[in-house]
This record gives sequence, C-alpha cells and structure tokens, in this order.
Amino acid sequence: MSTTTGVNVSWTALAGGALLCLAVGAGAVYLGGPRGGAASGATGDGVSAPAGATPATPSGAPVAATAAGHAHDAGMADRSAPLPDVAISLGSEAAARGGVTVETVGTVAAADSLRAPGVVEANAYRQVAVTPLLSGRLTRVAVELGQSVKKGDTLAELFSPELSEAQTRYITVRAELAAHELELNRTERLVKLGAASQQELERLHAEHTARLADLASAAARLQLLGLTPRAIEALSPGTTQGVTSAVVAPQAGVITERLGNVGLNVDPATRLFTVTDLSTVWVVAEVYEQDFSRVHVGSVATVTTRAYPDLALSGRVSYIDPQLSAETRTAKLRVEVPNARQALRLGMYAEVALGMDASRPVPGIPRSAVQHVGDRTVVYLVDPAGPGRYIEREVRLGAIAGNQVAVLAGVATGDRVVGEGSFYVRAERERLGLRASVPSSAEGSATASAPVPAPAGSREPAVQTATVNVGAQEFTPATVRLRAGVPARITFIRTEETSCGTDVVFPSLNIRKPLPLKVPVVVEFTPAKAGELSFTCGAGMFKGVVVVS
Repeated sequence: MSTTTGVNVSWTALAGGALLCLAVGAGAVYLGGPRGGAASGATGDGVSAPAGATPATPSGAPVAATAAGHAHDAGMADRSAPLPDVAISLGSEAAARGGVTVETVGTVAAADSLRAPGVVEANAYRQVAVTPLLSGRLTRVAVELGQSVKKGDTLAELFSPELSEAQTRYITVRAELAAHELELNRTERLVKLGAASQQELERLHAEHTARLADLASAAARLQLLGLTPRAIEALSPGTTQGVTSAVVAPQAGVITERLGNVGLNVDPATRLFTVTDLSTVWVVAEVYEQDFSRVHVGSVATVTTRAYPDLALSGRVSYIDPQLSAETRTAKLRVEVPNARQALRLGMYAEVALGMDASRPVPGIPRSAVQHVGDRTVVYLVDPAGPGRYIEREVRLGAIAGNQVAVLAGVATGDRVVGEGSFYVRAERERLGLRASVPSSAEGSATASAPVPAPAGSREPAVQTATVNVGAQEFTPATVRLRAGVPARITFIRTEETSCGTDVVFPSLNIRKPLPLKVPVVVEFTPAKAGELSFTCGAGMFKGVVVVS
C-alpha cells in the first residue's frame, strides 16, 4: 500500500513539472516570435526578411546586430576590421519601385595611390622681396604687375639725398688723403735732412693708414648704394653721378607684387616688389594621419588640375610638415613640379596622386553603387544563393575614373552589384534594422554612437536627417540644426561641375568624403552634446555649421 502511494506521488510531480515547462516554452515563443501575424517575415511593403535570418530581439534589433553593438560598447580592439556582411531580401515589386538595377563588376586600370587635394604656391626659395638700398622718394616705376623681368633690369628709380651725401663724403675723404700724402712725402725728405723728427714721421704714417681706411669705407658705401667701381673712380670735385638711385631686379622672374608708386617715400625696410621665379612651383597638399604610412619624402607624385585635364606633371615629395593640425588631423606636404609654360598659376587648385605605380587591372563599379555607413563604404551584391537577396559588404575604394570607381578590396570581377537604386536597398536595410549604427572613427564614446530606440509603435529608426546642396559658391543651407544624442544623417549633393566643393570636411569629427557630381553622399554621426560643429569644402572656401541643441 505504501509502495503504490509513493509511485502515485512521483507521477503527479512529473506531470506538474511537464505542464510548467510547456507554459514557460509557450511564453518564450510568444515573446521571441514576430508580432502582428508576421510569422513568415513578410512586411507590409512586400519586403521579407531573408530565410534563416538572425532572429530579432524584443526591441526589434537582430541578435547579431545587438551583439555587435555590445562589442563596440565594450571597445573594439581593431576598428579597422571590415564590417560583417548583412543579407537583405527585397521583393521584385519593391525593387522595381526603388529603381534597382544590377551591374556586373568589370575591371579598370588603376594604381594603388593616395590622392589629396592641393593648392599651387610659389617656390619660396625662388621668391625675392625687393627693397631699396637707401632712403628716398620714388620718381619712376618701370614695371607692371605680372611683367617678366631679367636679372639686373631697372624696376624703379628714386631721388635720394643720402646718395648725394655719400658721394660728397667720398670726394672729401679722397681730397684729404691726397693732401695728407703730400705732407707725408715732404716730412720724409725733412727727416733725411735732419730737419724733422722720426716721431713726427711715424705720426703721419699712422694718420695716412687711417685716411686710407676712411676712403675704402666711403667707396664701399657707394658700392652698396649701387654705384659701380668705374663710376666711383670718376667722382671728382664738381662732378657727381647724380642723386637718383636705381632699384634693380635681383633675379629673373615675374612681378607678383608691386607695392610702390611714384611719390612714395621709402627706406631700406620698405618692400616695393616681389619677383618670383615661376619656372618651378610648389603644390602643397594635406594628408590625413591614417595615410602617413603610405607617403614619405621622396615619394613619386603626379599633379593634375581641373583647368588642364590633359596636363600631368611629375614630381616628388620634398617636405612633410612635422606638425599635425589639431583641427583637421592632417599634415601638409610639398611637391615641387616644373612649370616651364607657366600653366600653373598661384592659388590654383590641384590634385596630387602619391605613390603612382604601374597601372594594374582592379575591379571597377559604377559610382551609383557606392553607399556610406558611418565612415565606412559599402556596396550591395546580388546573392547568387537566392533570388531577391542582396548582401551589404564593406569595400575599400581606389581612384575614380569617369563614372567608374576602382575597388581595392571587397568585391571581385564578375560579381553583380546594385547600381542605380543602391540607396533604396540601404534604406530598406535600415528600416528592417539589420545592422546596429556604425560610429565614425572620430566618435570614440559608446554614448555618442549608441543607437537611439525608435518611438513606441514605430518601425522607423529615430534618425534626424538633413540635405545640403553644394553649389558653385556656397552650401545651401549653410546652417543645419540637430538634437544632441540622436543619430544624424546629412546628405550632401554637389550640383555644379565648376564648384570647388569636391569634398566635404567635418574637422572635429575627422570626416572627409568626396562629393561626386550629382551623387548623394551621406555623412552619419551622433552629436554628443550641444554646441556647434563646423563643416567646410575640401579647400576651406565654403563654410557651414551644424547647431546642436
């Protein structure tokens, strides 16, 4: 009897435990499963999550993305590691609405080179500021701005009382020396006759030496003021070389500054002209610190300009500034190039290609295929494993050749990528929340880069957006207002071919992105605190500001 009772109690306990496990499992399935009857993963827009996709957490973010976000919050050891691939499923109707087109990756001839914007400057070692040798008043200016001159050409003339005084002193000292030499000769004869003392003769010899020194000093002063030795020798009482001094060119070159006009009173510290030898010029470019390992003094460089597309000038890096700019995190480097035709003008924008090696075939994709996630660049590959599936993959880009962009890593020749409509595929990926937000390299804190939860009942991520047009002369609008702590996405569109705004730079965020013509370029970041963030074009001519409140 007691044995039977013990057995009945055990089966009762087992049955209760089984019921409890079933209840807990049902609750887990309810909490972890999709809502709104979307068990198949279909969305209201005809977009379905990929088969076998990572299950979502209760907040709507995929488990893999959340883990990646936690890894970032913990501090990733290697921020240069490529982003993991993300799969997006897109129905045919949705792809048609988004204008999605597919391109096959071809090849382009490219070199593994570093490109940097630069500005043409004068060769400072061949640029001379011309000042007068003496004080006076300009009576004639013989050259115009931009005129070519040869060494020794007269640039200006000035009336100088100082020159007249120097000539008078020379004539006086020479006359006194001649009289003293007569007295010395007479004393020497008297000493031989015993009519003068040896002491008197020695005194006259000392005075003669001093007068010779005075004459040499007066002659040197005249030479310093521009008189030739022959002109100095011709000076005599009653005759002078005039009181007009010539200002001559110290070297051959071009007059790049003319600061004096007739009637101006000048002194030896007054700069009148600048003569610049333009046979060679400097192209000064800026390189980001992450690219320092790719360039050094002696690196081969090729300089091109928009004004002369067919002109490529070769040179070498001759100097790299040892000091880094704290604002832009860049260092200036200098390339000296020949300018025999004087095609390069001072202040002209140029592009410097550093480390140009022999061209080699690399994969090439259309510009429209490129999208940006934070400070990373991605493309969308067609997944051959299933129709309607696209893979977001990070790539490393090379030079731009026309409408094609060289790809140094990430895709291979023969792959199929989304061309037109890549922005739409990216938007769908963001809408589905298939990747946690990616911080730019300038945002080091987890607080600033952490994704902001979407409002309750909303499928859209809480992201603030703005669009800035880059025209021929300015940003429009030049002021963008954002909220602190909310991820921001600013789209820049360059609308003018002649605009110098071929790049956009956020100095404090260490973000610099090229702006191809009429191609939207997205800059993403999370403003951490209230204040102002400035942005400029690559040359610093256009200026804008992000006001964070």
